[in-house]
Amino acid sequence: METASLPAPQEDEYKEQAWAKTSAEGKIEPIFIARPNVQENSVKFEMLYAGICHTDVHFGENILGSTSYPFVPGHELMGKVTEVGAKVTKVKVGDNVGVGCFIDACLECPRCKDGDEQYCDKGMTGTYGGDKKHGHVGGNQTTKTCGGYSGSNVVHEHFVCKIPDEIPAENAAPILCAGITMYDPLRHWGATAGKKMSIGIIGIGGLGTMGIKLAKALGHDVYAISTSASKEALAKEKGATHFVVSSNAESMTANAGKCDLILNTVSADHDLNTYMPLLAKSGTLVQMGLVTKPHPVNQLPLMFNRQKIAGSLIGGIAATQECLDLCAKHKIWPDCQVIEANQIDWAWEQLKTSNKDGLRFVIDVKKSLANDSFIAK
Repeated sequence: METASLPAPQEDEYKEQAWAKTSAEGKIEPIFIARPNVQENSVKFEMLYAGICHTDVHFGENILGSTSYPFVPGHELMGKVTEVGAKVTKVKVGDNVGVGCFIDACLECPRCKDGDEQYCDKGMTGTYGGDKKHGHVGGNQTTKTCGGYSGSNVVHEHFVCKIPDEIPAENAAPILCAGITMYDPLRHWGATAGKKMSIGIIGIGGLGTMGIKLAKALGHDVYAISTSASKEALAKEKGATHFVVSSNAESMTANAGKCDLILNTVSADHDLNTYMPLLAKSGTLVQMGLVTKPHPVNQLPLMFNRQKIAGSLIGGIAATQECLDLCAKHKIWPDCQVIEANQIDWAWEQLKTSNKDGLRFVIDVKKSLANDSFIAK
């Protein structure tokens, strides 16, 4: 296949295979990219699996209007360490590691020092499409970061997590996004502190099913919330205690005031006021879907029930390691379907239509690299 153009590797970079979008309308195609050579604090790992997230679709198709092309998606990275810098202490060659949605932050601001690097005051550097501005990403500083749909990566050790042996390699990558996205709000709003709570999960897809598993493992009652009654069996199979059909007035009335915390994974336009009656007094509704349209909010229920609407974005490095360790302890991980790189466009179409099985798609990178018909020449 004809290969799209990016700057050739500098002296401090090496050439690597990847799969990219070269335009918002185009399909995924093979491409060569440049990766930074190992520095004294960085870790090189061969990519074994790369998860596919709905956010990849949003950025790949320039839904948010900020994508630069060629664009290599993928912020759920799982691989095996092949080389470490002289000062690396966190991992060693041969370890299984993971990298999530960001690969750099200033590490000096109060948010970074609190372990919330994703909220860095100077702006985190995303695993794909990010600006190299904090000095922890080597190589050509004028190019954007390239994601995990590729053969390898080199990342500063701070932003690398260890994958416990108990987690199957093909199921680990989505924990670095789907897992931590659901875990961090549970952690922040008290669901990891030992007190039993009633947790609502809106949307029973790849994110929602992982949220159900995590909340259940932490010992809570779980209210799965969906517009479709057809999701009940799936939700309860994953650990939900109760099922609420948000489009059914009787179901909503029966469960009014039951949830201390609701995690909302819906990424399409929707009405938040639909879900507020499910909150208990002082309850919190947490928004996690990428919705660009403003929400109209009825203020009175917030006032009379001391309720809150909040937001949450992935999680910090320490929280991500906590999430991985919790998953290993309870043997819970995302339900995945493994594909090759030549099926990425198909997987994106599934995410844009419906995800009735709650599956996360994961690219088998090594198998994909062995397919001569779908690598850059």
